Amino acid sequence: MNDRAKALDAAHRRATEFLQGLDDRPVWPRASFDDMMTRFDGPLPDEGVDPADVVDQIALAADPGLVAIPGGRFFGFVIGATHPAALAADWLVSAWDQNSGSSRLTPATVAMERTAGTWMLDLLGLPPDASVGFVTGGQIANFTCLGAARAAVLARTGWDLAERGMRCAPAIRFVVGADRHGSIDRAARYLGIGRAEVTVVESDDQGRMRPEALTTALADTDGPLIVCLQAGEVHTGAFDDFAALMPIARDHGAWVHVDGAFGLWAAASPSLQHLTSGMAEADSWATDAHKTLNVPYDCGVAIVRDPADSIAAFRTGGDYLIYSGLDPWDVTPELSRRARGVPAFAALRSLGRTGVIRLIDGLHANAVAMAQGLASITGVRVINDVDYTQVMLRMDSDDDTRALGEAILRDGTAVMTGAEWRGHATLRCSMSSWATTPADVDRTVAAIARLVASM
Repeated sequence: MNDRAKALDAAHRRATEFLQGLDDRPVWPRASFDDMMTRFDGPLPDEGVDPADVVDQIALAADPGLVAIPGGRFFGFVIGATHPAALAADWLVSAWDQNSGSSRLTPATVAMERTAGTWMLDLLGLPPDASVGFVTGGQIANFTCLGAARAAVLARTGWDLAERGMRCAPAIRFVVGADRHGSIDRAARYLGIGRAEVTVVESDDQGRMRPEALTTALADTDGPLIVCLQAGEVHTGAFDDFAALMPIARDHGAWVHVDGAFGLWAAASPSLQHLTSGMAEADSWATDAHKTLNVPYDCGVAIVRDPADSIAAFRTGGDYLIYSGLDPWDVTPELSRRARGVPAFAALRSLGRTGVIRLIDGLHANAVAMAQGLASITGVRVINDVDYTQVMLRMDSDDDTRALGEAILRDGTAVMTGAEWRGHATLRCSMSSWATTPADVDRTVAAIARLVASM
């Protein structure tokens, strides 16, 4: 017991040191993977080490290889920081060590997850009786929703997937936008749907699926159909026109799924919810709470309109398991798991409705300010409509754009990550962190202006 107390004290001290130093440390790691392997690799020692010493050793050795993701100037990929209440609650989750699949086995944590799910449905304007499953991230949230979709659309044809499997099952038409996220294709592959079975619908210059192209794609469609739409394209932040697309899909009897890894939360903001008009008419929605909601990894959220569809796809058996009607393990692929929804409960309870709105509006305001600042730098062009939280920029040539991206990472003031858009190199700035301030935006713009001038 004394070892445990000392180890926790050491972890608290080292974590506090790391968080307090975020403003001064380079945002990108100062050490490579090979450097880290040099520090951590080697044979397993014969003798153990005091737990508190292990914590200290890990913290000191890892420090140069850590990314300042929790700070205010990490704009890479689409990664949020961790809200203070969510971070502290996550420590409790590890200390409590609750296997949160059953409401009878671990009633406290499942009750918090159930409440967090109810709050999310309310904030996002989604059906209040939908099932909400907490999974590892956006990838598995998409997989979970599409797993329910696969079983449901086959059931409509009279095919019992649980009994008969996929062999000889009716072919499922799987329809996606040209600029969907790769996790949609990966989820389809997990579900036995290959690339040759995917119908790709043309999108516009911002990555939004074209309604007229969907109409053409679905002409003469017969049989089980899944249509995947998107709330927040990962480069531009653009939202599909749900109000126009949803009736087209519905006319053909489609299950409509919305990948809203970070964009789903726009529905909670009165000033941004126009982006999601019509989205609530879908059958399933996926999001990733570590992005816009700013809770720790891992906390994806899979939402399915009819809980019976989730149960049909995922409920398992086992005479030793304890069932109580609708449990977490009834609506997700997992049995054993940590109480990952508790940090989401803590973040929502700490923020409240107005705090969530301020968070989302603040991310958008910071993105607009970043775009304006970057556009004022000679040689830099912002190439997307900044409707939400993504800013995409480039210089006149691909080589200069890539060189600027490398210079930003070396400089360490901020992190932006590279990508390609319409055949050209770009840099992406994702405004996802509650910790970002206007001063962080100004500091980043000044650093990029200095780097561009030096080029």
